[in-house]
Amino acid sequence: MKKIILKVDGMSCGMCEAHVNDAVRKAAAVKKVTSSHSKGITEIIANGDVDVDAVKKEIEQTGYKVLSVSEEAYEKKGLFSFLKK
Repeated sequence: MKKIILKVDGMSCGMCEAHVNDAVRKAAAVKKVTSSHSKGITEIIANGDVDVDAVKKEIEQTGYKVLSVSEEAYEKKGLFSFLKK
C-alpha cells in the first residue's frame, strides 16, 4: 500500500476538508482519504498507483492549491502490531 501526502493551501474549515476529500475520491480509487485544514494536508491511502496529476487537477478545480506532493510506503498497523518485533 502507498501513502500520498498533499500540502493543500486554502482549506479553512471542516467543509473545505470535505470538498477536498470528495475531489480526491472523484479523481482516483483510494482506500482512505483524510484532510486537516489546521495542518494544511491531505493524506491518501491507496492499494495501487494513483494518478497524482489527476488528483491535483481535481483539487485545484475545486478552488484549492496543491503546494507539494510526497509519497511513502504504508504499512497498516493492527491492534497487536506492537508485538511484532
